[in-house]
Amino acid sequence: MEKLSDHEGCTAHAPGCACPPLRAAQARDAACEFLAELNPPPPETTVQNVLLLVSELVTNALRHAGAVTALRLRADRHQIQVTVEDPSPAHPQDRTPDLSGLTGGFGWPMIQRLAHSVSIVQPRPGMGKAIVAALPR
Repeated sequence: MEKLSDHEGCTAHAPGCACPPLRAAQARDAACEFLAELNPPPPETTVQNVLLLVSELVTNALRHAGAVTALRLRADRHQIQVTVEDPSPAHPQDRTPDLSGLTGGFGWPMIQRLAHSVSIVQPRPGMGKAIVAALPR
């Protein structure tokens, strides 16, 4: 059975509910809630990787697109999928990380390393994008 969860108590067992988080902490809380309901539960390393992935995707959307329009979490027997939608059609750019910590540059490479697949989907031209990242369960 596919399960979908969105931020702060908005949980459904079918796609459709999209309650966008305003902060990365809200997204992590939603992910924790979602992961706690999975049976069998994923290993602790997977939980930590999902939380980091959610945090980085949401932080990037807030920083570079100005908002998150949806957070979706799905799981099946083989993988956990995180989808973050934002209003910007611009794709993430690889850049040299700022080792001083002032301008970042670590999030997108980390996302690409944590996930076993990452895709960028533009549902309609000019209408933002969805970044879909999946991890083995």
